[in-house]
Amino acid sequence: MLDAAKAKAQRGELRLSVPFGYIWHREAGLGLDPDLRLQEVIRLIFTRFGELNSARQVLLSMTADRIHFPRPSDEGRMTSFNWVPIRYRNVISVLKNPFYAGVYVYGKSEKRTSIVEGRARRSYGHSKPVGTWDVFIRDHHEGYISWEDYERNQEQLALNTYGRAGGVKSGRGGGALLSGMMTCARCGRRLSVAYTGNPQSRPVYRCHKPNLMMGLPRCMTFGGPRVDAAVARELLQAVEPLAVEAAFEAERMHRKRQDDQHQILDLELRQARYEANLAERRYAACDPDNRLIAAQLEKNWEVALRRVRDLEAHKPSDSSSTIEVDPSAFADLAENLSAAWNAPEVTMRARQQLLRALIADIIVDVDDAARDVVLTIHWRGGQHSELRVRKPRAGEHDCATSDDALAV
Repeated sequence: MLDAAKAKAQRGELRLSVPFGYIWHREAGLGLDPDLRLQEVIRLIFTRFGELNSARQVLLSMTADRIHFPRPSDEGRMTSFNWVPIRYRNVISVLKNPFYAGVYVYGKSEKRTSIVEGRARRSYGHSKPVGTWDVFIRDHHEGYISWEDYERNQEQLALNTYGRAGGVKSGRGGGALLSGMMTCARCGRRLSVAYTGNPQSRPVYRCHKPNLMMGLPRCMTFGGPRVDAAVARELLQAVEPLAVEAAFEAERMHRKRQDDQHQILDLELRQARYEANLAERRYAACDPDNRLIAAQLEKNWEVALRRVRDLEAHKPSDSSSTIEVDPSAFADLAENLSAAWNAPEVTMRARQQLLRALIADIIVDVDDAARDVVLTIHWRGGQHSELRVRKPRAGEHDCATSDDALAV
């Protein structure tokens, strides 16, 4: 029986349990779920992850936009479901499932047998690494993303989880601009960030893994504010020639995000209105003498109407997407990049994401003789530049009077 199922799976004909967004049609076979609202929510998860590079940030973004996700209401048979606030496991399950990349997979998990107290114990559901699956058929069905996008997503998720060498974590905010971006030129490890001061708000970059793991001296330790400011100046100089084009691209992405959000909320509102009309028809068709049933149907109708009112109250206005951008408004944008970068409304996470969009990696070393922090910036596109930042002596800080002022 198992051999017959495996043979059928190798032909891509075994009707496996499919995730949300797909359905087995009786005649046409496997295809996308006809529920447009469900399709849009799944596509939005992939779109947001492409922008934010963090599953948790996708969750926070969709939660702020009041986006819901389906949950089975028929004990896992996936034939009916309820829409509930999205959870982290929903985001992860969509991002990690190769089915959404148009791949038919069979045999992703295995059973294992171990000897416990002299008796054989079997356990099931152990995931097998990619490449060891029993059946792997690309382009089997219509996907929400390509296989290349799926592989990129898995690499980013792995970097976010374990911080492997060769990759950069997504920008997650905090007080350090270069958090997760710098690699030690002496040992090849990522520099970590610590916060000092009272309150603890001043970032300090350090490479102390050899000290923690093997008792060796620390590779380097230096303060973060000067280095962050120097890299930010270098970044703004690189962005300045393309400031206007970047502003238009940001406006386009903002409009697209608004349109996606409006479409999902509109589909959710249409579904809620349908359920309210259905509850009204059920209440009208009920025998009024059957008081127990009539009371429950009336309650269901009231709940459906309340949901419609809540969605209508939170529905954003359609006027925001009709604003036309005047090109002359960006004439002086290149001269005001520094003010825009340091504006209080700009979050550290936004600065980190812009930095990661242009810089692939930074190799850092400390010239002890010259007391300089040497930064080798690897720009996306293959260009490299070197930046030297003076490392202050012990007890020296930015509030001290400069040597030039003392000389005057």
